[in-house]
Amino acid sequence: MRVLFVSDVYFPRVNGVSTSIRTFRADLAQAGVETLLVTPEYPNASVDSEPGIIRVPSGGVPRDPEDRRFLGKPLRRALNAELAAQVDLVHIHTPFIAHYAGVRFAREHGLPVVATYHTFFEDYLHHYVPVLPRRIGRFIARRFTLSQCDDVAALISPSAPMREALLEYGVQTPIEVLPTGLPAESYARGDGARFRARFKLPVDRPLLLYVGRVAYEKNIDFLLRTFVRVRNQRPDALFVVAGEGPAREHLVKLARELGISNEVRFIGYLNRSTELPDCYAAGDAFVFASRTETQGLVLLEAMAQGTPVVSTAELGTRSILTEGCGAFVVPEEEEPFANAVIAALALGKDDPRRRQLLAHAESWASQAMARRLITFYEGVCNKAREARKHGRRPLGSPSRVEHSS
Repeated sequence: MRVLFVSDVYFPRVNGVSTSIRTFRADLAQAGVETLLVTPEYPNASVDSEPGIIRVPSGGVPRDPEDRRFLGKPLRRALNAELAAQVDLVHIHTPFIAHYAGVRFAREHGLPVVATYHTFFEDYLHHYVPVLPRRIGRFIARRFTLSQCDDVAALISPSAPMREALLEYGVQTPIEVLPTGLPAESYARGDGARFRARFKLPVDRPLLLYVGRVAYEKNIDFLLRTFVRVRNQRPDALFVVAGEGPAREHLVKLARELGISNEVRFIGYLNRSTELPDCYAAGDAFVFASRTETQGLVLLEAMAQGTPVVSTAELGTRSILTEGCGAFVVPEEEEPFANAVIAALALGKDDPRRRQLLAHAESWASQAMARRLITFYEGVCNKAREARKHGRRPLGSPSRVEHSS
């Protein structure tokens, strides 16, 4: 089997979608399933070392220097009949140009098409079009989601709560809950001392970590305000924010207004393979309060290093933050959250809670998720073959009535 991935984002753009795609491609290859990936070019990016990546000329995205948008004509040239002859199924990973191009390509060539719902578009739209009244934005996002979900044969949701949200919208397309999971290298122990030395962080000061996109929907404002309360009890605490994004300037200003700018370090992106494990290992507590995660892989990455996790449980993160996982799960309220951070900072290196975190992370190994994905693909392809046998179009092809019946 050979599968075509289509995505509006991929490395060097660092986010959860990129990580999910890379993890699944590597594990699928080990299981004998080849994937090709169509994704935008990024200016000044190094040549891909991964096989099977088709980079398409791209343009900038207004007010978003990190992302790129496919250019229409080059994308149509890339998604051609020769490529269609090489693949059995199309898997779409983003809801923007990639979605419409991938669906059109699948329909033109009679291929089944599926999609992963990585992006909780309802809250995404609110943060990036703030002038739009929230009620209207929610309506538009839900109609947009329903329309896109109706374009494909089957959906993948990274978490059960995200599946429930889609069902609440009225989505009728079959939905498979399939998390990404952690690749084997995530469990290799990082060197926290090396990380602290590199960024000139004192070895004897407690360190809070946030890793992820520095974006408004990640609710980092709340983490900064909570950090003020933490410092009332632990005035020696530091807070490191690892990542980039459109909210960085706003957060730097907020830290200054809160009087904590000297204790908050914005360190930008870290290399996932060589630097990120060291970062997690250096932390005394990992803090997270996003309301929009469809999964929340960073929580598992922190757990895999035995780093205490303090987090709210919203949407997809509820699937990870289950009973017995070892994390401190608290409401989005500054005082309880700060108290949980203080408790996390007090954990000893051999505390049983750290062993719980490690065991929970190990239960999310990505190889098992890849095997489930293969079974999912096989089911979709079998239904498409049955449709052809009876003179119907493959699932995910033009008639919405056909693939919803």
